[in-house]
Amino acid sequence: MNQRYYSLDVFRGATVALMILVNNPGSWANIFGPLKHAPWHGATPTDLVFPFFLFAVGNAMAFVMPRFEQAGPAIFWKKVIKRTVLIFAIGLFLNWSPFVKWEGESIVAKTWENIRILGVLQRIALCYFFASVIVFYAKTRGAFVISGVLLLLYWLICLLLGAPGDPYSLTGWFGTQIDINLLGVTHIYKGEGVPFDPEGLPSTVAAVVQVIFGFLVGQYIQQKGKSYEMLSNLLIAGLVLVFTGYCWDMVFPINKKIWTSSYTLYTTGLAILVLSTLIYLIEFKENKGAWGRFFDVFGKNPLFIFVLSGFLPRVLGMFRWVDHVSPEGKNVYTSAFPWFYQHICKDIATDLRVGSLIYALCMILMYWSIVYVLDKKKIYIKV
Repeated sequence: MNQRYYSLDVFRGATVALMILVNNPGSWANIFGPLKHAPWHGATPTDLVFPFFLFAVGNAMAFVMPRFEQAGPAIFWKKVIKRTVLIFAIGLFLNWSPFVKWEGESIVAKTWENIRILGVLQRIALCYFFASVIVFYAKTRGAFVISGVLLLLYWLICLLLGAPGDPYSLTGWFGTQIDINLLGVTHIYKGEGVPFDPEGLPSTVAAVVQVIFGFLVGQYIQQKGKSYEMLSNLLIAGLVLVFTGYCWDMVFPINKKIWTSSYTLYTTGLAILVLSTLIYLIEFKENKGAWGRFFDVFGKNPLFIFVLSGFLPRVLGMFRWVDHVSPEGKNVYTSAFPWFYQHICKDIATDLRVGSLIYALCMILMYWSIVYVLDKKKIYIKV
């Protein structure tokens, strides 16, 4: 049954909106706890956003895979490779943009030698590619078995190749050295204080499974149709995966930054529970409302608005002016978005986290207005 599920659009759109929220605070130094990533082990609400998006990628795949199967391998490879390369290239473009930067009073070029190669979009591209190939050739049952093998194999490799006695730590995890050897230390993310990429190649193995699970759930929803049997089975599956993830956490900690297998199960379970709730409210109770329409427009241009939310601040940051002069007599520069936070949002409350959150909410409303206009004009930018 190829029914239309508005709840899937809302789920995808809400995930994109949350991605924009957590990536655009007014100040990274002033953020409420739930809007921060877990320091290492564990998971906050922010740590659910990326796996939920990969899960949504798998949901969408369930609707297009039958067309790929009918078209044959040649069309499948052409479409999948084209989309993979395009998404990866956009991610690389985003890392490099706007290709120049301010150094003191001068603008200099951003050289390739220090550009991070991997990132969120690059991981989406790789996960989409490998999940598509696995699903296309192994079919449903085979994809499920391969997913289990990949999760167990990743656990075993982390345990055997990691530092003895501390294989899941920042310095003990095996994958960093592989990323450095393949990509070079200058192309690795250093936000943890040392070269370590949270979207690195080795941890992508478990993230691929997230997309496959999303596909399996999307396919199951289509096959069963809008029935209470489908809904109850989804709820049970979600609870089982969350419980299994918690149990696995005892020996293989839930961790987003190295994307552990327990993290994959735990977040997939939560994604299924959230999606089941949306299906119940929207498909069964027909409670769409303004809240559903708000998130729906994000879901219709998800990659475009995510890329824009990362690109626009960087470009506008190049157009700066003197905000004030420091006590040392030096010019302090600002640009559009920082000025808006400093002079409009920051002092709204004595708790600086409030102003930082209000700024992020304003960013969501701004980007929402863009996708709203695009939706009204029936403009959908597909990748």
